[in-house]
Amino acid sequence: MSEIDYLSDSTEDTTTRFVTLVTPKLNRFDLVITTTNRFYGKKLVTDMQQGITAVIGPDDLEKEGYIEQLFRLDEEQAEELTGFLEQIVGPVNFNDF
Repeated sequence: MSEIDYLSDSTEDTTTRFVTLVTPKLNRFDLVITTTNRFYGKKLVTDMQQGITAVIGPDDLEKEGYIEQLFRLDEEQAEELTGFLEQIVGPVNFNDF
């Protein structure tokens, strides 16, 4: 059996928020939002219904069609999810310089 070459292996305390929401247009989202010291302040967002996880920051929310494609949503669903994510995603921090 060959040896494993670890490129990174660390443990940290994180904050995890579980959110189930129904939007005004009756779209339901079951999300897990993890805040960590990694990813320059971006959030780790998991869609529990589809099993899709992504690192998301404010710059990602500004990309047209990004959330729609990433989470496999129609335009209406993506618009409502983006509206929610804009409320919880904070600024990007570059603290490792």
